[in-house]
Amino acid sequence: MKRLLPLLLALLCLLSGGCAAQSVSRTSFALNTTVSVTLYDCRDEAIADGAIDLCASYEAIFSRTDPASELCRLNAGELTEVSPALASVMEEALFFAQLSGGAFDPTMGGLADLWNFSGATPAVPDPGQVALALEGVGYAGVEVHGNQVILPEGCRLDLGAIAKGYIADQMRDYLTSQGVTSAIIDLGGNLCCLGTKPGGEPFRVGIQYPYRNRNEVIAAMDAASLSVVTSGVYERYFEEDGVLYHHILDSATGFPVENSLLAVTVAAPSSLTADALSTACFALGLEEGMALIDSLEGVYALFITDDFALHPSAGMEEACRLEVLS
Repeated sequence: MKRLLPLLLALLCLLSGGCAAQSVSRTSFALNTTVSVTLYDCRDEAIADGAIDLCASYEAIFSRTDPASELCRLNAGELTEVSPALASVMEEALFFAQLSGGAFDPTMGGLADLWNFSGATPAVPDPGQVALALEGVGYAGVEVHGNQVILPEGCRLDLGAIAKGYIADQMRDYLTSQGVTSAIIDLGGNLCCLGTKPGGEPFRVGIQYPYRNRNEVIAAMDAASLSVVTSGVYERYFEEDGVLYHHILDSATGFPVENSLLAVTVAAPSSLTADALSTACFALGLEEGMALIDSLEGVYALFITDDFALHPSAGMEEACRLEVLS
């Protein structure tokens, strides 16, 4: 669930020191975003190609715009028996929906279609249409039994806030199986750091300054064997009649979440976890989102409020060597 007009993808700039001369990289376009893989301790181009190919293969499962994708066919009622990958992501999505009290909800596909933030001319939908789409929202009605996913009538899934995290984790596991111990996987701002730099130092990641050039960072942090994902109001948005409408929708109202946050960056060992929690915590707001993060072991978050103040979760400054730069 993360492109906008104008295009301002949430960027986490890799500040990886002097590794480039020893690295091999591959870049492609998949999942409606730019994806890249950089190996720092292995110059086997076939392995890098394999990671990119693996990412592309998930397009046939998780695409919300390709009618032939497994997700679209599930939404259309054409199937209930799905691949293990889709079933696994659905189980995880329901877990985070329950954990967040519905702030994260994978059943907002109908609402996402109405708002159409990825379209050429997004516009505020008719409130009556929003109310109708809200009738199909409700994660509690979804059932997963093995590889069978049963959706209530009128329910449409949108897994954009969790699928890229799952895919990054699968790509990381593939690289590990090939003997790679130092790499970066970047799925349109979902950054997965495998291990450390070849010398043993953690990767250094910059967090974008909201609404500024994507190369301008507001803070930097260490990321060794961590994934770092940001959700923010500046990722995909449009303005209408002087009002900014961003892509993170409130499952209760059907309209963009309204709170004091500009962005939430989550760091976790699992990219899926970081992906889901960045959206959930943004929707929950500063206090409830911070409480959720602080209840989880080994997970950290940086909240940026609309006064551009930075609010790190407990232990983040020490564990991630968080540094405020602006």
